[in-house]
Amino acid sequence: MQSIIFTNNAATQLCGELNQTKYDRLFILCDENTARLCLPRLKECDYMQNAVVITINADDTNKNLQSLTHVWQQLQQGNATRHSMLVNLGGGMVTDLGGFAASTFKRGIKFINIPTTLLSMVDASVGGKTGINFGGLKNEIGVFREAQQVIIDTNFLQTLDNENILSGYAEMIKHGLISNTADWAELLNQEPTSLSPEMLTSLLQKNIKVKERIVEADPNEQNLRKALNVGHTIGHALESLALTKGQPVLHGYAVAWGIICELYLCTIKTNFPIDKMRQTVSFIRQHYGMLAFDCNDYDQLCEFMTHDKKNTGSDINFTLLGDIGDIRLNQTATRNEIIEALDFFRDGM
Repeated sequence: MQSIIFTNNAATQLCGELNQTKYDRLFILCDENTARLCLPRLKECDYMQNAVVITINADDTNKNLQSLTHVWQQLQQGNATRHSMLVNLGGGMVTDLGGFAASTFKRGIKFINIPTTLLSMVDASVGGKTGINFGGLKNEIGVFREAQQVIIDTNFLQTLDNENILSGYAEMIKHGLISNTADWAELLNQEPTSLSPEMLTSLLQKNIKVKERIVEADPNEQNLRKALNVGHTIGHALESLALTKGQPVLHGYAVAWGIICELYLCTIKTNFPIDKMRQTVSFIRQHYGMLAFDCNDYDQLCEFMTHDKKNTGSDINFTLLGDIGDIRLNQTATRNEIIEALDFFRDGM
């Protein structure tokens, strides 16, 4: 199991980890934003003086084969060997792509994740999923491989706007839904963009423990880990639709909207309590707004869902809930039920 460290000084923690690790060359991957806003915070680590900085373009549209090839080329030109180290400094796009680059270059080099967004702290950098988007589909190519260490420093969150805080908070709501009523209620009783650093750290630690517990029991998503996909089957489809329209949305927003749709499925298929569904949907609609689409998009959305990695055969696979924490794996829904869920989402527009 990977080591997850909370710290108030990422540079000091990184120095300590590198001091105990054998490697020959050090590389650090950033996007154009984290190179400007976050990389300077690591400069006090002496080991960074000789690091080769690799920079890629920001946002999820660049989590693609072209960016991956650029990282491989920079590693190769920097004479990286199987004994080199890559530090991924950034949001989920950077840790996903950087983790995949490290996992495949020379059949695998060591890497450390330093997430700089709430979304990557609570989700992308933890759990060993790496990958890129391909063929218009989210995370279509990738491998399971954990970072040597994940260094979480909430001071980086000071660089985020409210939309990126909310994007990460959506994954926290998902963790509350699959955990217990107390955790779920605590999350819905907060104003995400006004949280104190102490409260945010406390919520993060609880959330990461939920994910760690599930990943440790099922690292390769054969069974229980599918619980982490609540909201994601429809959420990923909505995210992919937005990409094809040239109007990309933040991942957490798509997950939040997917939660609305999939909680509707829960109420009609697994008897999820309607009052808890309404409370969750109300919170999401209040904070995340709506994605504009119409019934002419339904065919494409359903097509995106048929490519979901959880599917078996021709069935579209969902993780549903009978109640908070009552996880129902490997559930299916008919096309008509999915359309009902999409109609339910659009009724709030």
